[in-house]
Amino acid sequence: MTLDETDKKILRILQQNAKLSHKQIGDAVNRSATPVYERIRKMEEAGVVKGYVALVDHKKVGRSLVVFTAVHLDRHEHEVIKAFEKEIVHAEEVMECYHMTGTDDYLLKVAVRDMDEYQQFIVEKLSRLRNIGTVRSSFVMTEIKHETAFKV
Repeated sequence: MTLDETDKKILRILQQNAKLSHKQIGDAVNRSATPVYERIRKMEEAGVVKGYVALVDHKKVGRSLVVFTAVHLDRHEHEVIKAFEKEIVHAEEVMECYHMTGTDDYLLKVAVRDMDEYQQFIVEKLSRLRNIGTVRSSFVMTEIKHETAFKV
């Protein structure tokens, strides 16, 4: 799907406040509600808009410790990689998981209550997965920038 300038404006608005009505968005892009609705629907169908979420303050819901966990697997066969990925997506502590190039195979963003809960995650969940080689943890001291919107 090719996005024109109106589509991009709509995306910028949706990324800032997805609760706005089609009329409110239309007013902002000088279109009526129906064409705005159709544009949004087409972007949803094309997968440009993947979904709508509420952004939650992790500290206010009791997950104040954020850890970036680098994982290196012992083996790198297709079935080993797929098995790791299949299991890690079910760990509720893992907010994000990226397959990486370089020294580490995966980078996990983990959000937990405290150090005890992180240790429990490492011992009871992560270390029980097959073919885990090394795990390195980096603890977030201060969040400087956290963006969810892409510039389109």
